[in-house]
Amino acid sequence: MSTVDEIKARLNIIDLVSESGVQLRRSGRNHTGFCPFHSNTKTPAFVVWEETGTWKCFGECNDGGDIFKFVMKKEGWDFKETLRHLAQKAGVELKEYTPQQKEERDAHEKLRTLLEEIALFYHQQLKTPAGTKTLAYLREKRGLTDESIEAFTLGYSPNSWDMVTKHFTERGHTEQDLMDAGMLSENDAGRRYDRFRDRLMIPIRDARGRMAGFGARTMDPEGIPKYLNSPQTDLFDKSNLLYGLDRAKKAIRTLDQAVIVEGYLDVITPHQAGFENIVAPMGTALGEGQLRLIKRYTPGNHIVLALDPDAAGQKAILRGLDAARKSLDREGELRFDARGFLRHEARLQADLRVASLPDGLDPDQVVLRNPEQWTEIISNAKPIVTHVMESLAIGRDLDDAKVKTDIASQVLPLIADLPNPIERETFRQQLARMLKVDERALIGGKAKGKRVARRPSSRQKDAQPTPTQPKVAGVAAAHPSKKIEEYCLGILIRQPDLLYRLDRALQEFSLNALGDEDFGYTENQMLFQVVKDSLEQDALDAHDYVSQHLPEALTGLAQKLLAKTEELSSVEERLLEEALRGVIKLRRTVLGDSLNQLRFFQEEAQEKGDLGGEYQETVMKHTLMLRTLDEAQRRLRMRRLK
Repeated sequence: MSTVDEIKARLNIIDLVSESGVQLRRSGRNHTGFCPFHSNTKTPAFVVWEETGTWKCFGECNDGGDIFKFVMKKEGWDFKETLRHLAQKAGVELKEYTPQQKEERDAHEKLRTLLEEIALFYHQQLKTPAGTKTLAYLREKRGLTDESIEAFTLGYSPNSWDMVTKHFTERGHTEQDLMDAGMLSENDAGRRYDRFRDRLMIPIRDARGRMAGFGARTMDPEGIPKYLNSPQTDLFDKSNLLYGLDRAKKAIRTLDQAVIVEGYLDVITPHQAGFENIVAPMGTALGEGQLRLIKRYTPGNHIVLALDPDAAGQKAILRGLDAARKSLDREGELRFDARGFLRHEARLQADLRVASLPDGLDPDQVVLRNPEQWTEIISNAKPIVTHVMESLAIGRDLDDAKVKTDIASQVLPLIADLPNPIERETFRQQLARMLKVDERALIGGKAKGKRVARRPSSRQKDAQPTPTQPKVAGVAAAHPSKKIEEYCLGILIRQPDLLYRLDRALQEFSLNALGDEDFGYTENQMLFQVVKDSLEQDALDAHDYVSQHLPEALTGLAQKLLAKTEELSSVEERLLEEALRGVIKLRRTVLGDSLNQLRFFQEEAQEKGDLGGEYQETVMKHTLMLRTLDEAQRRLRMRRLK
């Protein structure tokens, strides 16, 4: 039970409302009284449903909600104040969180603005005589078009120790600003100088397209190191960045597949050829943070590793993955199965495959030479268990019993994690053939290894018989509005950036933007507020902000809502359509209930000799809005038919 649910279970809404001074009388299964939020002494239009813990005024204010909403409206408090008050009243302990301070957001925005200016400066230098060699390198040796050079804002850092320093300090920035942005280095004597000199400059942006830092390739054949990244800063954390993700995420969602390559140009060249679902880590090791980043855009978690063809490079990737596993051992077991699923208590999963590139060719070279070959290579990517087997076998004597034992000990746990018995059998046979051993020996040896118990994966849980989970169209009649609220919120928590587009779409249908008033349950209002807040800050990715700033009391609810929308398409347009349908459905449901109650009050007033005129205006407004929603539904259906 969540903290909010526990509070509601401990506090009776009838007692709470009565304590505030509202005199309630039983009317069937409900309680009615005069609304405390507006003047009305004729007809009691304030209804409280003890069974659901909700209230509704069908008079002038036309508002409603649960115990949280009632206290908020009565006391003028916000969500946090109300939660704290009711938790104390119910004897429920709350865990608070500290939001990102405004000063930090402002500092980050200042750094991003500076980095944008520097990226433009480097881009302009590419077109000067000093940048001629670098521009020719991009055009002639790497096959990039001017359009691609422009799109990725590629640039050149002059061979100078202080050009960047002088240029930007003269324009009002300080040396400390440049240090904080990662643009200066400092020697032991405290002297500061330009970090990047005589290098091809590649701007690195986060998933939202905001500047984070630079990758730089030396243009000196003798230059060391060949590639130099920005140092660790408040904005640049290479373990949580993927080059090109800002441009690739739409294609990744559409294709439900992310292709990971090693180099910056291995991203740019395929993008130029139309292969846009490609990103690169800031180095050879693919870590947990980057996997989580990709997972956000791939509902099926399909990831293809298309790395340098040499064995060393491929083994380096495996070492990086193993390091990510070991780093999580303190909290729980992170394991790889034969299809590449990484599991850490069902929190992290990735369907990993490995694409084999032709010897001597990098991804950008393959694409330039033959784009069709690239398509074939990605399509034929091998399951990670196969790749692990082959990688472990390179350069080793497979007739040696110790080698066989070592390979089997690493591969068998991967195979054992496969849920499908046919797949398990197939890979055991493959391993047995490679090692030239009887399959029965592998089956027997499997049990000898140390196994760590793990929780059932989400897929396994889903496979168990459970009551049917209704979609928007088939919401249970008992509490339809709550079900639809949760459905819409699940979409927005999964994709917070969708809220902007949703609001614009609602406006196109002559409807108001989504707001707190659309949610009658305060826990849903609080979740919605966090989603809104995520789009009004710049310190974190919107999805990361939501994850980190959810009150402890609502984390369980958020996970439940995400699970309810897990089967939805990852294509942004389809998600938008689902959210739009859900909001329209929600508003129609609420308006329909309100109209029924209003007509009941009108009839009750007429029985007492009152014409019920005070409700007539609200009835007319609701009726007109219902027509607008019906028209929006019709237009949305027509759009889908097209």
